[in-house]
Amino acid sequence: MEETISLKEIFQTIRKRLWLITMITAVAVATVGVVSYFFLTPVYESSTQILVNQKASEQPYLNQSDIRTNIELINTYNEIIKTPTILELVKEELNLTEPLSDLITVGSSNNSQVMKITVQHTNPKTAANIANTTATVFKEEIVKIMNVDNVSVLSPAVVAENPVPVKPNPVLNMAIALVVGLMVGVGLAFLLEYLDNTIKTEQDIEKLLELPVLGAIAKIDLEEEALKAQEAVKRKRGRGDSVGA
Repeated sequence: MEETISLKEIFQTIRKRLWLITMITAVAVATVGVVSYFFLTPVYESSTQILVNQKASEQPYLNQSDIRTNIELINTYNEIIKTPTILELVKEELNLTEPLSDLITVGSSNNSQVMKITVQHTNPKTAANIANTTATVFKEEIVKIMNVDNVSVLSPAVVAENPVPVKPNPVLNMAIALVVGLMVGVGLAFLLEYLDNTIKTEQDIEKLLELPVLGAIAKIDLEEEALKAQEAVKRKRGRGDSVGA
């Protein structure tokens, strides 16, 4: 016979194991929060923009070939910026020893002449210095590399008074931990319920044997019954004393 589960049974299972679900979720959120706030090193981001100037042309508009050439030129510049030729000079100028290729990201919008150099570092001032120095070194070296002088710094990187790290994001991490904790807690609750084959109520017997229950043996609490008996004796004695008086 195929087993089916109703919404009522689902809610009963969740209610029965609510303490387990709550505990797992609370532990997950607390753990992620502590790690995010106290153990992960904050990373700051700074960026600078450089402009690739168009070559002078007698035509009043750009044709398809000019546009394609500009895009290919910017893509070439993106690759040149992250080469050791540029980055080693940046390291020497700033007296850095850490590799810069993993810290720097270079990108540009589609069909745009503006390139953006983004740097992530644990020190906001160092991030801004790397971004600005990279742009300056690239502007100077591209003249020697490609014999062109069509690059200018459009917007240098600056350090805010109260810089905010881009990662970690404790609130987002805790929200993810909340969802994951709930999923794990609910999944574990249903797993424990599935593995629990014990019979606890009359309804379990009816469901297992598919037969009506004619009677049940009630559970008697001997201590409670003894207390009730003592109270009954005291009441009888009290009535006897009042009648004798």
